[in-house]
Amino acid sequence: MGDAAALNPTAGLETYDVLGVTVAAVQIPSLIRKMEDWINLRKMGHVIIFANVHVVTEAQHDEQFRTILNTSFNVPDGKPLIWIGRARGHDLKHRVYGPDLLVDFCEGTSVKGYRHFLYGGAPGVAEQLAAELERKFPGNVIAGTYSPPFRPLTPHEDAQVVRMINAARPDVLWVGLGCPKQEKWAYEHRERLEVPVIAAVGQAFDIHSGRTRQAPRWMRESGLEWLFRLAKNPHRLWKRYVLRNSEFLWRLAIEKLQSKEA
Repeated sequence: MGDAAALNPTAGLETYDVLGVTVAAVQIPSLIRKMEDWINLRKMGHVIIFANVHVVTEAQHDEQFRTILNTSFNVPDGKPLIWIGRARGHDLKHRVYGPDLLVDFCEGTSVKGYRHFLYGGAPGVAEQLAAELERKFPGNVIAGTYSPPFRPLTPHEDAQVVRMINAARPDVLWVGLGCPKQEKWAYEHRERLEVPVIAAVGQAFDIHSGRTRQAPRWMRESGLEWLFRLAKNPHRLWKRYVLRNSEFLWRLAIEKLQSKEA
């Protein structure tokens, strides 16, 4: 599949390190141009991961997940990653937020007729999202949708899914399974999928299908989206945001102290 097995997907681009995870210093307009390059050159299997505090901290506990991140194209989704990038001299004004990329890409390239496949979400969500995208951006082609069951697929079912996606000939495969499931799925399937771009956009499916309310833009841009989500679902998310956010800051502090001592 060509580029799918490349060990350095960010070669030639400005990058920076966040706790051992390589992040591309890109913004949505430059990322869209990169995606179009992969599509036009038919370079297959590029996995885009939207790196935030949760993603980076998860990689500290899971060596396999860290390997997945560092052989994928990580973009700065979380606001703290934007702040770190700015502190290291990169011109990063905004988050590269998965739900924003989905809309901006579909809107900005609608006249080009790219083919899209939507994989993920609860039953019916992918179909709702497809209807919304077709209504708002009619030039795009929604080539297929599939909401997998919550249980693991059998090898036979998995092979059928791969055949179904390849038969649809998508230019972009949008994956909404939640972290880290979606990143692992994209990585494990990238060499079998004949798709130039695989973007693990998570909550974008629920947001743009109308199933979930999004945080106000001022909260998203000020680094407070986590507080909005925590207030909506404290029992499920308190460990993720309170413990993981604290761990992230602690690890950054330790790293800074060690760099000063070196």
